[in-house]
Amino acid sequence: MDAETRRRRITTAGILLGLGLGGFFDGIVLHQILQWHHMVSSVSDYPTTTVAGLEANTLADGLFHAATYIFTVTGIAVLWTVIRLPNGRWATRGFLGLLILGWGIFNVVEGLVDHHLLGVHHVREDTSRQLAWDLAFLAWGALMIAGGWYLYRAGRDISPAREETEGRQPEPSRTP
Repeated sequence: MDAETRRRRITTAGILLGLGLGGFFDGIVLHQILQWHHMVSSVSDYPTTTVAGLEANTLADGLFHAATYIFTVTGIAVLWTVIRLPNGRWATRGFLGLLILGWGIFNVVEGLVDHHLLGVHHVREDTSRQLAWDLAFLAWGALMIAGGWYLYRAGRDISPAREETEGRQPEPSRTP
C-alpha cells in the first residue's frame, strides 16, 4: 500500500470513528443520562409525556445508536486495513485529531439538521433558551473541527527522521 492510500484510509477511519464516538456521546450522555432530549422529542406527534411518545423516541434513539455503531465498526475495519500492513505508520496526535474532527462534523451536521432544519429535537428541551443551547452545540462542534484539523495537520507528516529529532524512536517495521 502506498503512502497516499494509507493516509486516505487513516483519514477515513479517523473521521468515521469520530462520527461514531460523537454520536455515542450525544446519545448516551444527552439522551440517556442527562435526558435533555430524544431523537424526535420536538415532534408534536411524539411527546415525551406519553408512553406512546416515549416508545417512539426510544425507537428513534435506538436507530440513531445503530447508525453510530455502523460508523464505529466501519472506522475500525478501515483502520485495520492500514495497521495490519507492514510499515503502517501514523502519528497518535494526527489520528486523535481525526477522531476529534469526525466528532465535530457529527455535532455540526446533527445540530444543523436535527435542531435547525428538521426541528426534531433541541440540545435542551427543558429551557426557554433552546436556541442558545443549540448555537452553543454548533460552536462546540466548529471548535472541535478546527482543533481536530490542527492536530491532524500537526501529526500527519511525522517521518522516521522527524521522530528521531523529537527524541522518539521510529516504529519498527511490522510483518503481516
